[in-house]
Amino acid sequence: MAGTLSCDVAVIGAGTAGLAAERSARGNGASTLLIDPEFSGTLCANTGCMPSKLLIAAAKEVHRIGKADLFGIEVVDVRVDGQAVMQRVRSERDRFARLTRESIEELPDGIRIKSRARFEGPNRLKLDDGRVIEAKTIVIATGASPSLPQPFEALGDRVVTHESVFELEDLPRRLAVIGSGAIGLELAQAFSHLGVAVTLFDKGERMGKVRCPKVHETLCEAFDGDMTVRLGVDVEPERTDSGVCVRWSGKDSEDHGGEAEFDLLLAALGRPPQLEGLDLEKADLECDEHGVPCHDRETMRCGDSAVFLAGDVATDLPLLHEASHDGAIAGRNAAAFPAPIKTERNVPFSITFTEPTLASIGSAEDEGAVTGTADYGDQGRARVEGRNEGTLTLYAAAPEGRLIGADLMAPDGEHLAHILAWAIQTETTASELLEMPFYHPTIEEGLKSALRTICAATPIPLPQDQDAGSPAGA
Repeated sequence: MAGTLSCDVAVIGAGTAGLAAERSARGNGASTLLIDPEFSGTLCANTGCMPSKLLIAAAKEVHRIGKADLFGIEVVDVRVDGQAVMQRVRSERDRFARLTRESIEELPDGIRIKSRARFEGPNRLKLDDGRVIEAKTIVIATGASPSLPQPFEALGDRVVTHESVFELEDLPRRLAVIGSGAIGLELAQAFSHLGVAVTLFDKGERMGKVRCPKVHETLCEAFDGDMTVRLGVDVEPERTDSGVCVRWSGKDSEDHGGEAEFDLLLAALGRPPQLEGLDLEKADLECDEHGVPCHDRETMRCGDSAVFLAGDVATDLPLLHEASHDGAIAGRNAAAFPAPIKTERNVPFSITFTEPTLASIGSAEDEGAVTGTADYGDQGRARVEGRNEGTLTLYAAAPEGRLIGADLMAPDGEHLAHILAWAIQTETTASELLEMPFYHPTIEEGLKSALRTICAATPIPLPQDQDAGSPAGA
């Protein structure tokens, strides 16, 4: 089948970023080819956003039922059917994945090439079947994959990652989770709420890359109530006849060391970019110390080359909305080559779907920045619903009090985070946000105390209080 194909833009990888790049390039008049070895659908649908949220949804329901007695409601004989939980996760996951595959199949004829590609030159790709692609520009959107160092890989079927954990037929009794990034936090708490005895390990002292000490303290308190947490420890896993033995050492343990038996180990050790086998050296690209091509985030172009990056492979912000934006930028600029258009990026914005929700938006650093904090421990609506735990910290630039960032772990945090991301994106000040309507009683009212603190720390006068007389704690 050897032969030569040609196009304006060749895209390697058919995940969220690659699909967005191909669509953007084609929409801007370029001829395109989309190369992927499987075309199995996006990471989000198969092993990321959707299956994890399905598991979290089940865990959230159990957690909610467990608080029924707070409202004078007695619930007896609650039993988690682990097999049914995992079956629904897979069934709904498969539906989402099927829909993404169907959308890929709707691409115009001749665009999809099922193969692996590697560089033979800055504008030339070699396929596994011997064919060659000559392209004016190339977009690399090969994604990332879970890290599994040898000591963990040696555990065989006793270790899972986010790519394999949803294939479990039933819930384990005892689970070790290694790593407290977003994936580790979400899955550790979900399994814990479903009745699994979970221990979370991390060699670092700070979970989830949380910037604000008060918010991190809230995170620690929430997780200490759900599971055993061991921070600042190194671990050594070993496969046993019945599961996995995890030995740890570090100042977190009472005797600076210990060991425990688990049925299964979940490795949440990060997701390095998938660059192996691309022969990047033949593309004449400058790479950083991790082997990732250096690129301009406003154009996604790699130096002065005709190569662009998009999505998790770029290691900028490994989030679906960022991958989609990357792809749109890379595809448009690949089509417009050699005259790329710079795009101002959206405010950095990440959500970890724990209970309460953990979120980080924008920047926490600015010369003369001021902060304001809201405590959800006694906030009116949160207390009414028995969800009164959480902390929110806002960061604002002086002297005008323009909002630049936020960290929070609070009830309805995903909605609060969106409001704040939009306010930061539009350079809204604390005073201007306070002038917006706040309905009573809502979780959103909790923002007011943090906003007022920022206003008090800047020369901008507080706006007229429109809800004087509201109940304390609202």
